[in-house]
Amino acid sequence: MTEAPGLPRDGRGAVVTVGTFDGLHRGHHEVLREIVGRAERAGRRSVLVTFHPHPLRIIRPEDAPPLLTTAAEKKEILAASGLEYAVFLEFTRGLQQYSARRFVTEILLDRLGMEELVIGYDHGFGRDREGGVDTLREIGDELGFAVDVVEAVHALDTPISATRIRRALAGGDVVAAAQGLGRPYALEGPVVHGMRRGRKLGFPTANIAVADTEKLLPHEGVYAVRGVVNGERIPGLLHLGPRPTFRGSPPTVELHLLGWAGDLYGMRVRVEFCAWLREILPFASAAALVEQMERDRDAGWEVLRGQQGPSACL
Repeated sequence: MTEAPGLPRDGRGAVVTVGTFDGLHRGHHEVLREIVGRAERAGRRSVLVTFHPHPLRIIRPEDAPPLLTTAAEKKEILAASGLEYAVFLEFTRGLQQYSARRFVTEILLDRLGMEELVIGYDHGFGRDREGGVDTLREIGDELGFAVDVVEAVHALDTPISATRIRRALAGGDVVAAAQGLGRPYALEGPVVHGMRRGRKLGFPTANIAVADTEKLLPHEGVYAVRGVVNGERIPGLLHLGPRPTFRGSPPTVELHLLGWAGDLYGMRVRVEFCAWLREILPFASAAALVEQMERDRDAGWEVLRGQQGPSACL
């Protein structure tokens, strides 16, 4: 894997795809399977070209969406995809001004040795997204490379898209998000010291600091999740959002691992969302909160034991 915009030439040429690939959802993986398969059959290299930051962060910051996958998460997923190279281009005002022809010529042909371009059905690149399928095929006919399109992948009769997945997460529907992603939605960060209230109540929690401010956080609430600690997946509950029972307390991301005890301080933990359980509520007393947390624990176990498919958490 590489972040450099140019690749060493080895005479094989390349099958290339280009896009933001936020989320690396099931539709994106269909594109990846296509370029990896074509490259293997033709004796070429499979190359994905993506951008960081998200282009809208530069073009229209006010419209830039929160990220389903940070750059680090994207690299981790791509490393397991069978892809030979991933090229992360820094998206700048200068790159924004490239026409589709200039981008193809200077980046894809001259620097990457592209011989075949594969794109998603709704993709376009270059200035003002002028590089649609028809334009790219015209450029390909002139400059000598093939252009192919991967059709949409559907979930519940609707094309999968990053926008649709973000909408599901904004409503707390992490099951629908997982159906689009092909895996549970996840966030991660180091465990930091908190107020230790959960421990005093008999429900010790790990406070997770999500440092990347561009990362999308699902709708606030209590979720059934699995925590990933040193590669081990452990069932748990997550409180995401404010703590109205304790006035003046800031919002938190607090993980309680079910049936597990240990010290997580300083460790990096990933949380995989399995199901939304309830909204966050204020309670008149700590005892009332504990009673609700016990109900949450029972509900979480029931959900986690029953789930199957791409969002399964046990």
